[in-house]
Amino acid sequence: MERKNAASGLPGAAPLDRRTKLLFGMGSLAEGAQTVAFGSYLLIFYNQVMGVPAATVSAALMVSLLVDAISNPVLGHVSDNMRSRWGRRHPFMYAAALPTALCFWLMFNPPQGWSNDALFWYILAVATLGRLSINLYELPSAALTPELSDDYDERTSLMTWRYFFGYVGGLGIATLLFFVLLRPTSAHPVGQLNPQGYHQLGIVGAVLIFCAILLCAWGTQARGRAAPQPPIRAQQSAGQHVRELLRTLNHRGFLALLAFGILKFSAMGLYASMAVYLGTYVWELTAKSMGLLAFDGVIAALVALFVAPRAAKRFGKRAVAIGAAVLGATFGLTPLLLRQLGLFLPVDPEGPLVLTLFALATIYGMFSATSQIMTSAMIADVVEDSMVRTGRHAAGTFFAANAFMKTCTSGFGVLGAGLLLSLADFPAKAVPGQVPAAVIDRMVGLYIPAMAMLWAIAIVFLSFYRIDRARHEENVRRVRENGVVEDLSARAGEPAKLSPAILPTS
Repeated sequence: MERKNAASGLPGAAPLDRRTKLLFGMGSLAEGAQTVAFGSYLLIFYNQVMGVPAATVSAALMVSLLVDAISNPVLGHVSDNMRSRWGRRHPFMYAAALPTALCFWLMFNPPQGWSNDALFWYILAVATLGRLSINLYELPSAALTPELSDDYDERTSLMTWRYFFGYVGGLGIATLLFFVLLRPTSAHPVGQLNPQGYHQLGIVGAVLIFCAILLCAWGTQARGRAAPQPPIRAQQSAGQHVRELLRTLNHRGFLALLAFGILKFSAMGLYASMAVYLGTYVWELTAKSMGLLAFDGVIAALVALFVAPRAAKRFGKRAVAIGAAVLGATFGLTPLLLRQLGLFLPVDPEGPLVLTLFALATIYGMFSATSQIMTSAMIADVVEDSMVRTGRHAAGTFFAANAFMKTCTSGFGVLGAGLLLSLADFPAKAVPGQVPAAVIDRMVGLYIPAMAMLWAIAIVFLSFYRIDRARHEENVRRVRENGVVEDLSARAGEPAKLSPAILPTS
């Protein structure tokens, strides 16, 4: 069945079938599993289990994030210009499966007996290679979004499925870890501190990541192959590539999303990294209770799966993203704010506490997921807006920034957690119930304002995004009617030229 663009009445791409949406979404199992594992459990594994100082772990992850910041736009640009019989995205997706899985296993199975300095270099090397390999898959995979559909609402649906399965991947890791792998033993009475469970996580997670990447690549290959190939271009110098990248990225709406995303994902990473510490040392929960709390993610994702597309259709993507960010931050901080007022403390039995934490975390997760879905769908809409101005299809470049935002979860988020723990003088290999109350209070007192500030500044930046439904449909009309493509001048290594008819009017 053919669809028409509301602004122009021109025919659009055929609507996507549910199978393609499903397999496209399932590919996010890999990214979700790695993001949650690196963002939530890497710090406590190396700090409390292996005995590496939190600042050392955070510093290694932060340096690997800087490599991401440089490599992501380069990889996105290369993907935008790749020509192959499989399309411009799929060669990268297939190539990423094995190295991504291997790096995940290596991260949770470090050499024994190494010094902290040696482990710093090990974490840095494996985290850097792991991020490069997952981005080799995630950037081209996410860049398929505007190529699979140019419909304003269908793009939201695509990103909803993608984030739903991302949450499922993270939930699977958490459920497996707390209910199966982190078993208390005589040597390790606190299950969260049992090293064997993390070693086994490395194996299971690697298998999940490998299968999810191949499944998504296979499931979207036919549609990706049908997407237009980039034009044949003469070889460009490194300087020409850099200038082209900078011209593409110099887009007000994109820069607003980039700033919002970096701060938002840093806040989410800080929340995820501190969740295990807060559950273990502040609320003094058992491993099974921690596992139950992990199920808030799947409920939140299920609710967001239905709420996000409908809310965006009624109120617009930016309004929903801002509203969801405000409400998510509020509910995420509520338990600790109540604790500071003496109204929310550990209890025995812990059942009522767990249920209350579960309810608040589910609401936080639903709004957080909705905000993430909107951000990615808004980046997809930047693609045509940029095409109208530059004549270049740069989905890979823009989604490279989206991947960098997500990396901030396990980069800036873990860095922030490490700094908070260091400033609070939180001890390594601490025993729950034996950490001084002053240390706990200091940790919580630093965490609350840090989270509030990250979310508040992020929301201010997002207010500068201006692409709504009408503007997007106008962009699509211009692209279709005027054939916005790189012309023959691009083949000679010159910048693309635009027809006056397609230049922006404002």
